[in-house]
Amino acid sequence: MSSKFTSVRLAVEGEHFEILVNPEPALSFKLGKQVEPSQVIAVDEVFSDSSKGLRVSAEKLRKYFKTDDHSAAAIEVLKRGELQLTQEQRKKLTEEKRRQIITTIAKNFVDPKTGLPHPPLRIEQAMQEARISIDAFQDANEQMKSVLEKIRTILPLKSEKIKLNVRVPPQYAGQAIGALKNFGEILKEEWGSDGGLSAVVELPAASQPSLLDRLGSVTRGSAQATLVK
Repeated sequence: MSSKFTSVRLAVEGEHFEILVNPEPALSFKLGKQVEPSQVIAVDEVFSDSSKGLRVSAEKLRKYFKTDDHSAAAIEVLKRGELQLTQEQRKKLTEEKRRQIITTIAKNFVDPKTGLPHPPLRIEQAMQEARISIDAFQDANEQMKSVLEKIRTILPLKSEKIKLNVRVPPQYAGQAIGALKNFGEILKEEWGSDGGLSAVVELPAASQPSLLDRLGSVTRGSAQATLVK
């Protein structure tokens, strides 16, 4: 197999099928982006072993794909098969998922002793200590539960939410509402006759400092935020 291609592999009832694909378009396709199969599939052939150039017979194509057209069968393999990532792709995807998980933990959990979020570096160190493997394709949020279970014995974590009553002058209200939505759930939203905003937002306790910094930036320090008890 040429080093500039990778493959998509599919197993059906013990039979092995694979196609040659262009790595980057194939990854985009598998991530759900709009990419035409013609941009992905490098060779309109279905192989049992692409490295040896062993083509699948027309008989097997008819049996497993209801067609003897290699091009049509190749598209089915692309849709249903597993992409073999290049080393660079796997490293990049895995690191992206790792960062997503660390960021989510830092935003949603605090140290129960201090009530403050753990620094991202400390979370990363705990994951390394727990020897956590990240799945390059699995959704980061789906991997969160497993990660949390493994690092809780190393890093004390507490999920705590708070409510803030936020008041913003009219000239900054439009920008502020966007910031509030990014950090939490708006439970109450009232707009004054002058365009000023009064809102109650629920968010992870760990996100409070970041939200206050953001509000201070977009409102030039004019926003008021008080804890709802």
